[in-house]
Amino acid sequence: MAYENLLYECKDRIGTITVNRPERLNALNVRTIQELAAVLSEAAEDQGVRVLIVTGAGEKAFVAGADINELAQMTPVSGRETALRGQAVFHKLETLGKPSIAAINGFALGGGCELALACSIRLASRTAKLGQPEVKLGIIPGYGGTQRLARLCGKGVAHELCLTGEMISAEEAQRIGLVNHVYEPAELLPAAAAMAKKIATNGRFAVGLAMEAIARGADMPQEEGMAFEAALFGTCCATAEMREGTLAFLEKRAARFDDEDVSAASGAGNTDRQR
Repeated sequence: MAYENLLYECKDRIGTITVNRPERLNALNVRTIQELAAVLSEAAEDQGVRVLIVTGAGEKAFVAGADINELAQMTPVSGRETALRGQAVFHKLETLGKPSIAAINGFALGGGCELALACSIRLASRTAKLGQPEVKLGIIPGYGGTQRLARLCGKGVAHELCLTGEMISAEEAQRIGLVNHVYEPAELLPAAAAMAKKIATNGRFAVGLAMEAIARGADMPQEEGMAFEAALFGTCCATAEMREGTLAFLEKRAARFDDEDVSAASGAGNTDRQR
């Protein structure tokens, strides 16, 4: 599929999605949301993709928010439908079963901050600015910002960012737990790639189950979450990945995990493509 507002490439088991509207500070319009849905489906089906990196084109913005020209024309009905569509796409990213790393290279405001929140891990350039400024436009976050922000950073932080609409620095975002690490601008994408490579070399099935344990367990009482974790741990013990990982440790060598699923060999190889 040809993408108008995105760039997508996969190399060495790492897929990189770049929102490519630098003249609009990578603002999310309807077409971009549709293309995000399509590229996520492509990445989900490609067994050669182990990890995703999400970033923005240019030096100014990750994603600076929604397209205000479209936003200004919305009615109550179309506004709700737009929010639900965006929520569905970001939920797809969050539940893809493959880790995602947001490489926040500039403004991550409104929908941009919400896109980063839907990723598994967030890395930011020291020049990045993050926030949920929707109240300044007379609206509220619509792509999950009020929900994910409160769960990740707590209600106090969510109230402050969503009610004041103010931007915060990358360092402040790291302090409150919104981003994991902060890098100099030139170091951001190499750092994201290095982290993605570390994840991609681990067992794919184990990585997926760890993500499931964290995501689903966080919504359970702790005792139920521990039981769920134990069940998934038991599942791991039946896999070829577990046999290879433990044998490699005993033989004092690096584990050789491949693209073979526990239930069936996919045979998928690496791909290189640019759209």
